Amino acid sequence: MAADALSIIPGAVLRNLADKLYEKRKNAALEIEGIVKQLSTAGEHDKIAAVIGLLTNDFTYSPQANHRKGGLIGLAAVTVGLTSEAAQHLELIVPPVLNSFLDQDSRVRYYACEALYNIAKVVRGDFIIYFNKIFDALCKLSADSDANVQSAAHLLDRLVKDIVTESDQFSIEEFIPLLRERMNVLNPYVRQFLVGWITVLDSVPDIDMLGFLPDFLDGLFNMLSDSSHEIRQQADAALSEFLQEIKNSPNVDYGRMAEILVRRAGSPDEFTRLTSITWINEFVKLGGEQLVPYYADILGAILPCISDEEEKIRVVARETNEELRAIKADQTEGFDIGAILVIAKRELNSEHEATRIEALHWFSTLLVRGRAEFSAYLDGIFEPLLNALSDPSDAVVLLVLEVHARIAEEYHHFQHLMSYLIHTFHNNHVLLEKRGALIVRRLCVLLGAEKVYREFSTILETEGDLDFASTMVQALNLILLTSTELAGLRSLLKKSLVDTWGKDLFLSLYSSWCHSPMATISLCLLAQAYNHASSVIQSLGEEDINVKFLVQLDKLIRLLETPVFAYLRLQLLEPGKHTWLLKTLYGLLMLLPQQSAAFKILRTRLKTVPFSENLKRTSSANPYSQILQVTEDGNRNQDAPNYSAIDFSSCLQQFGSMQQQHRNHLKNQLQSQKSAPGVVLSQEIQRYEESNSSSIPEISRPPSRAPKAIS
Repeated sequence: MAADALSIIPGAVLRNLADKLYEKRKNAALEIEGIVKQLSTAGEHDKIAAVIGLLTNDFTYSPQANHRKGGLIGLAAVTVGLTSEAAQHLELIVPPVLNSFLDQDSRVRYYACEALYNIAKVVRGDFIIYFNKIFDALCKLSADSDANVQSAAHLLDRLVKDIVTESDQFSIEEFIPLLRERMNVLNPYVRQFLVGWITVLDSVPDIDMLGFLPDFLDGLFNMLSDSSHEIRQQADAALSEFLQEIKNSPNVDYGRMAEILVRRAGSPDEFTRLTSITWINEFVKLGGEQLVPYYADILGAILPCISDEEEKIRVVARETNEELRAIKADQTEGFDIGAILVIAKRELNSEHEATRIEALHWFSTLLVRGRAEFSAYLDGIFEPLLNALSDPSDAVVLLVLEVHARIAEEYHHFQHLMSYLIHTFHNNHVLLEKRGALIVRRLCVLLGAEKVYREFSTILETEGDLDFASTMVQALNLILLTSTELAGLRSLLKKSLVDTWGKDLFLSLYSSWCHSPMATISLCLLAQAYNHASSVIQSLGEEDINVKFLVQLDKLIRLLETPVFAYLRLQLLEPGKHTWLLKTLYGLLMLLPQQSAAFKILRTRLKTVPFSENLKRTSSANPYSQILQVTEDGNRNQDAPNYSAIDFSSCLQQFGSMQQQHRNHLKNQLQSQKSAPGVVLSQEIQRYEESNSSSIPEISRPPSRAPKAIS
């Protein structure tokens, strides 16, 4: 074969083809072109194949660079000489040219580009069968270290694009796997090359690039974070065009692309996050049933973006979240409520308040939409929801309570919630102090104050930690006396002596209120059980009067001046009718240190009581004893029938029994501290007197300071 070729091409031509001078190589190529034309006209294709073989083996594969250059220009000349008949010899011509793209000599690579350019101009669409190999070679040459090679590759690239756009033989199906593989390359020149090809192919009406978008979409998104501004712009322009096509296309594979967008929504690059969230927003609007199986993944991408540092991302994420929550899908359509709940539960631990709030909105939405389906997953989410009650955000806690209120429509969940709250307050006294009132008040609104307080009382009645039980009862009592949300409960307690419902509530609370003497007295004042309140006061022993008791008493005296106890103050206008009330208030006065502010407040109030003339003329030198003599008679006539509804003697025994437990507990504490009770008591009272001039902290949202005494 080589011998035949040598006989066809003169030796001088072959020597010039390998010359170091370009002009000689060019002239030799023109000679070869003329020879091939003659052979083609004569139909001697075997001789043409021999010439191609010679140029390939002796020149393009030669170790000499000039030989390789000559071989490339010679192969191009053969193609030009063949003109329309070149297609049948392409399988011999193209491979050695493509192989030369990998040559170590940059000039050889340059001439390989030039040769293939000339070959492509001649054969046009016939070389499409080699497109993938040519594309792969051009992809590498686009990042060539030699600027001249890059320039030549760009010229060739433009020609190949023209040929592909006009060809009807191009196979997008065969090309996509190669494109998908190359999309992971990080070189900026290669990325520009790839985006350019994607844009060109997408512009061809007969090529359905949109159908293959999931194969290279991730690569385009990856380019959005490129360090080159030009590449970011090109990638964004391509993505914007595809998104517009999606809006106008009836058939789109949303599912595969949704998976990519979800991953990209968590990108550290701001522009990538914004673009992916924008796409997700459009998908939620357009995707319909196709996206139902991907709702959980989409939600997992949206919720963190709601708290993004970039406002544009936050706005789009919120809008998308609302769109997603408004879609009503059921499990028959592939809607996985369990997967949604897993995402919502995960985002409850987010460091961002806005994300935690939206996660809780999802809990509420799913509860309303399908309580039965929600309940099936309750075991896995109930504890995290309970833990969320300790969230540092008030807004989050309020929403958590709303979710719990919906769950607590079933009584065993309600009991669990109440028990958990008591347990949490027991372990976290700071939470009780800072959030106790907020939590209790909100629960009373959502679940009913009476139901909540009855359950709290039932639990606290058997509480083993007496110190905590006393603290918790005092907290609940303060909320009862100050919160507007509990006005109805207070009204019901006022009817305890005349109404069965009020009586039941009084007795229900009384059993646990016995943990705190001052809470018990407050409860009696609310219920207008003044006789019993007086009995409770007189039953107190020396060891009961400690600094905690005095602090609570101080609070009560100040609360007596608030609108909540306006009815009580008005009853003082009729001392003959409400004599046990006077006795109770004087009893409280006797327990207060005389130098305390509370003593002065209560004494001032009692001085305004209008005693009748017959009381003033009483022979006793002790005004208090005069009051007692008259009030006991008046009370028997007025209140005895009402008292028969409640067994106050039994209540007093219950109070005494509970207080004895507290005394024993205190005694054990004192013994362990090896301190005498009297010394401790005197120290406590001294501390109280030193601090009573300052305001006493309320649990949360206390009422305004006590107004001036109402005469």
